[in-house]
Amino acid sequence: MATDREILNGALGALAIGAAGALLCGRTKPTRRKRQPPPRSAMERARREAERPPQAPTVKAARRLNRAAGLIALSTLLDSAVEHYRGSFHNKAMYTPLVVSALTLYVSYHGTGDRRPAVHRFRDFTYLVSAATGFVGTAFHIFNIRKRPGGFSWQNLFYGSPLGAPASIALAGLLGFYSERLRDNELKRSPKVFGLRAGRALAALAGIGMVATSAEAALLHFRGAYHDPFMYAPVVVPPIAAALLGDTALSHPRPPRRLTRWWLRLTALVGFAGAGFHIFGVSRNMGGWRNWRQNVLNGPPIPAPPSFTGLALAGLAALGLLDDHPDS
Repeated sequence: MATDREILNGALGALAIGAAGALLCGRTKPTRRKRQPPPRSAMERARREAERPPQAPTVKAARRLNRAAGLIALSTLLDSAVEHYRGSFHNKAMYTPLVVSALTLYVSYHGTGDRRPAVHRFRDFTYLVSAATGFVGTAFHIFNIRKRPGGFSWQNLFYGSPLGAPASIALAGLLGFYSERLRDNELKRSPKVFGLRAGRALAALAGIGMVATSAEAALLHFRGAYHDPFMYAPVVVPPIAAALLGDTALSHPRPPRRLTRWWLRLTALVGFAGAGFHIFGVSRNMGGWRNWRQNVLNGPPIPAPPSFTGLALAGLAALGLLDDHPDS
């Protein structure tokens, strides 16, 4: 049986692979055929930017989706590392979400800097694997809860395998896979994905993801008895953003409402603020950060809230695409 040190080294190794991959990917610049010296003045930078060919709206939306998928993948990577380390990685399959999330983060970083209007096969395949991993992981977590004494009881839902954690991997994969489909629509006047209008479908997908993530937060904050009024924020703000995105998806071609854009920005802020509140929650446990090894494992999950930020970025990408392509 592996020791704690071996388990921790394995988890850190998976994180190192993802970080090294992101660094390597960040060094590749597929859009530049010839390396040029850096501009020496602001005027020269402005001239080069003006000479750069215009970016297709679908590619711009795809790059925004890559950012959203990457942020969700990073949140999932760190959260899975903590939760599965707490479970001592007793099942070797528990390393899978770490590796898949790290690869998803890698390809998302690559896609963010890619201006080409073409599907990247490795990114496409990785996103598909990420989505499949999320669905399989959700099935495993449902099975683990079901086999516990009492089955689907409140006790097991509170303290058993979290159902929403593997679903976030699926969300990152779906958003990334969607971004690759968008890149295929550069020359089309009305971009579509799987026969659906791309802007409306993306707004609906981001809204569904927000509702699912908010449901997980509602369950865990209910376990905490909502002892802090701020614990209602991830239960109230994201569902309203989801409703506004649903209205956008159903009521277009009417221009997106300004309220929808600002509410998505508020949702993004809730995601970052939630991580700060969870850091504070860890510090309130006995021993505070001096006893970080125990309190990080047993306190509120610090990496989880930024998933709301990633979904808000996906919603903003949908609004941007609808601004550029009102018929989408």
